Amino acid sequence: MLALDGSKMELSKRDRQILQAVVATYIQTGEPVGSRTVWRRYKLPMSPATIRNIMADLEEMGFFFQPHTSAGRVPTELGLKFYIESLLKKKPLPSKNKREIKENLKELRCEYDLEKVLQESSKLLSQYSKQAGIVIAPKFSRIVLKQIEFVWLNRHTVLAVIVGSTGIVYHRLIPNISKISQPNLNKFANFLNAHFCGMTLGEVKKRLIEDMKKDKAEFDAIWHRITKFSKRLLEPEKEDVYIEGTTNILNYPEFSDIERMKALVKAFEEKGIITRLLERTMEDARVQVFIGGEISVEGLDKCGIIASPYMQGDTILGSVAVIGPIRMNYAKVIPLVEYTAQVLSELL
Repeated sequence: MLALDGSKMELSKRDRQILQAVVATYIQTGEPVGSRTVWRRYKLPMSPATIRNIMADLEEMGFFFQPHTSAGRVPTELGLKFYIESLLKKKPLPSKNKREIKENLKELRCEYDLEKVLQESSKLLSQYSKQAGIVIAPKFSRIVLKQIEFVWLNRHTVLAVIVGSTGIVYHRLIPNISKISQPNLNKFANFLNAHFCGMTLGEVKKRLIEDMKKDKAEFDAIWHRITKFSKRLLEPEKEDVYIEGTTNILNYPEFSDIERMKALVKAFEEKGIITRLLERTMEDARVQVFIGGEISVEGLDKCGIIASPYMQGDTILGSVAVIGPIRMNYAKVIPLVEYTAQVLSELL
């Protein structure tokens, strides 16, 4: 995993110039880069022969490899890592794009429809990056409770209506295996609202049983049924993941091989894989980059991932990400991911 403020290896100024030039050219072209190409394109104050020697030195250090003897150099994962961490100059996201992202998401946020907001976020990430845009919905356990109510639908099902601290309303159907009546559901809701507002549902889960045991007399008649019901209410459920633009990646020649293409499509179809992968990015509030072998998922091992969590206060709710070929335009996509996460955090 790459943190964007990672430590910098010791390279001379000229080494850095050549490394930056080769990686930037490779990102644009996808082809091995020769010394004369670097010399012509960047007008560096050194001869093609000097550039060639420096490229050979950088190859020995593990930053480049040569596909075959007469070819130019291609950056290794180490070379790409060093470029991203130490040499990358991010391009500011155009004001027009910022305005469109903010206005689109703000309009949907006014409808209090979290699903539409997250789905639109993935579309915008894909649209502006020309890669695959991904958004992981907030974990149920991370919702901060503002109010909860229960509606008895029938003897088999109860509807839980949870209002988060952001104003977003969540609905959850719960099997009424304990056959709890509406009056007792109301009593339980009042208890939760009185004791647990302002906590995440994960915190509620940890404290609920212990606190209810302390106040057992209040619930004595329905204690066992409430216990079973609360476990069903607070047990984890499958997280939603919104993915747009996966076909964008298939336009790159790196994925023209049919087997590689099938592996990529399969990885995106199995959303659980993407969810587990991006959960790694929710351990840190910074933008993070994973490339190649760091991803360790078949089909995505030739890709790069740029991801950032979106937050409510200090609580990480979910993650936004762009997945593309390992040579995607990091200078452009990193600011896009950063800004989209920032807007989501503000809106929530």
